[in-house]
Amino acid sequence: MKIRILAWLLLVAFTAFCLGAVETLWTQERLADKTVRLHVVANSDTENDQAQKLAVRDAVLPVIGRLTADCANAGQARQVLAAHLPEIRAAAMTASGGRDVAASLAYEAFPTRQYDTFTLPAGTYPSLRIRIGAAQGHNWWCVVFPSLCFAATSDALEECAAVGGFQESETELITGGEETYVIRFKVFEWVQSLIDCLKS
Repeated sequence: MKIRILAWLLLVAFTAFCLGAVETLWTQERLADKTVRLHVVANSDTENDQAQKLAVRDAVLPVIGRLTADCANAGQARQVLAAHLPEIRAAAMTASGGRDVAASLAYEAFPTRQYDTFTLPAGTYPSLRIRIGAAQGHNWWCVVFPSLCFAATSDALEECAAVGGFQESETELITGGEETYVIRFKVFEWVQSLIDCLKS
């Protein structure tokens, strides 16, 4: 009898686990549809190249902000950025001192990422990727549409999220901050990895 009860409890726990993972997957896909991430990859991990990466970041963020200022949604932002890649690349090259820079807009897989005021679950997101030189160094990434990177307070972040069309439940999810949210995203990341292994 005890074994049967234990089996039922395990089945209920597993079902809840799977439902939570599926819900997080749907939420992540909705978030990806409403965002554009910036991914700057340094030439190498030397001190100079890492400083150069931050200089490139600081040079392109105002350009991106100006280009996307009137965009009503992430789809428009991606179209505008795709049309102005040469301009973005030129700003990055100037900041890099003329070192070769590649700028592209594509979908990239990201791990769970915890920022100061929000956390994004692992998944595939549209990304403006800037590769400096050999692009073998540590990278920097954030969300440039809506402009969540430098929202220093939860109120500012909620305002930016609203501009991006986030639903209240989506904003609450990424701004939860409690360990439960981080654990939930990590579990979701593990489930995704398991699914990928089963596919291959």
